[in-house]
Amino acid sequence: MVYIYKKIIGKKPYYYLRISEKKGKKAISKDLAYLGSSIEEAKNAIEHLPQYKEKIRKAHKTIHSFLESNHFLENALALKLKSDDFLGENLNEIEACRLHYCEVFKKRDELTKKEIWKNFIVEFAFNTASIEGNTITLKEAKGLLEDGMTPKNKTLREIYDLQNAEKVFLSLLDDRKELSHELIIDIHSGIVEKIDARLGYRKEDIRVLKSNFDATPGPYVLADMKLLLKWYNENKSKLHPLVLAAIFHHKFEKIHPFMDGNGRTGRMLMNYILMQSEYPPLILHKRSREEYLDALRTADNSDLTKSLIKDYSKLAQFAANELVSSYWGIFL
Repeated sequence: MVYIYKKIIGKKPYYYLRISEKKGKKAISKDLAYLGSSIEEAKNAIEHLPQYKEKIRKAHKTIHSFLESNHFLENALALKLKSDDFLGENLNEIEACRLHYCEVFKKRDELTKKEIWKNFIVEFAFNTASIEGNTITLKEAKGLLEDGMTPKNKTLREIYDLQNAEKVFLSLLDDRKELSHELIIDIHSGIVEKIDARLGYRKEDIRVLKSNFDATPGPYVLADMKLLLKWYNENKSKLHPLVLAAIFHHKFEKIHPFMDGNGRTGRMLMNYILMQSEYPPLILHKRSREEYLDALRTADNSDLTKSLIKDYSKLAQFAANELVSSYWGIFL
């Protein structure tokens, strides 16, 4: 496999074309060519290596992703942004994604954007449903949402899970409504359509299985949701949008305002908050489920009115890593 390797010497980057090959049970890596000390130099150099033309072509996607992500990372670093105690070193990576999203992705032709959104939504719907135990595979999800092929031996609930996620996400793409009780209830209603008839904020008590917190008692759900929206409005101009979205998500899940569909609704709301601030949406991956739940548990010490760094930095940085990994894999 051919890829670009970045080496830092005295805070200065140096880029190399590197190959990794298996010899027996060992993976051996070696540098093929020096590409320069900037992304622009590396881009130019990669075009003038005829002896490695076929290897570079086979690794085009990996190399292109590296060059683009690092180009926009350099642009983000040049902005010399004020540090963020929640995000730490992840801040510039997030801003690199935002720059590409606004300067490149949003300016693409409508058909290309539609295709990219379709790819994102398939991955998002699959992962958000899988976190809750849905057994439809990614391949089956693609068949269902792209070609209308109903997967065999799956329940209607599992099928509606994915179809509803797609429908709701598409409805939010161009939505500019302020976050409100009405919007939250509408999103939830779409998420559980044909799955659960219990709509609106719950008034009954609920037990959240395998959690180390008690959800808000039924009679107090509306009051706590009012507190959450008050916290959101007071902090939306103070916190980085990703931090705002991640903390809102946790507080929402701790209230657990609906009888069913809280996780799926909460992850949809995270993305709504991000897109409202011109940031790309993210995917919380099934493979990262335990890390995700652990970050939520760490934040459980907080209450609805607080957002301390010690409680939320783990969740914010986890969300940052998930956004970066999903962004460059889909939106290029």
